[in-house]
Amino acid sequence: METVAFFYFAAVIVLTAVLVVAFRNPIYSVIALLVMFFHVAGLFVTLHAEFLAAVQIVVYAGAILVLYLFVVMLLNLKQDDSYQRQVGWGIGLGIVGLAEMIYLVLSAQVGNSPAIGTAALQASASPKVAAIVTRGNTEAIGYMLYTKYLFPFEVASLILLVAMIGAILLAKKGVLGMKEP
Repeated sequence: METVAFFYFAAVIVLTAVLVVAFRNPIYSVIALLVMFFHVAGLFVTLHAEFLAAVQIVVYAGAILVLYLFVVMLLNLKQDDSYQRQVGWGIGLGIVGLAEMIYLVLSAQVGNSPAIGTAALQASASPKVAAIVTRGNTEAIGYMLYTKYLFPFEVASLILLVAMIGAILLAKKGVLGMKEP
């Protein structure tokens, strides 16, 4: 059953990703992107990564997609036929990407890698790793994020804060009466 669900989600993801770039109307592209985000979340659920599925829906479908929609609405984009010049480049790059994927799939040594289950990992790992494995996905991610990766997490939050302040200052330039250079 999991295999059928995986192939369903994968097929819909590929189809909607193609539709995102194939539609002429930007609103239809955003709707196809929404469908793709929900199916990526479903794929995460089949892989037992519930936290990533929730983040996929909240962050991408909830925030990023709304941002895309606002940009499309604010720019008032019309249908554009200038993309026809780029079709040759797109098809060529798509063929190169497909050839790379086929090469990677054919060169992968799937049969030689042993499957490591939770019990085998707990038996061979240190007590600290075994404790992480017995937790749920969300708890394990939180533990690693706030212990081992605390410094990069804080650096990323500071970079986002600076970017947010910069965006606010740039947006308020005209409103506050500041002269543009």
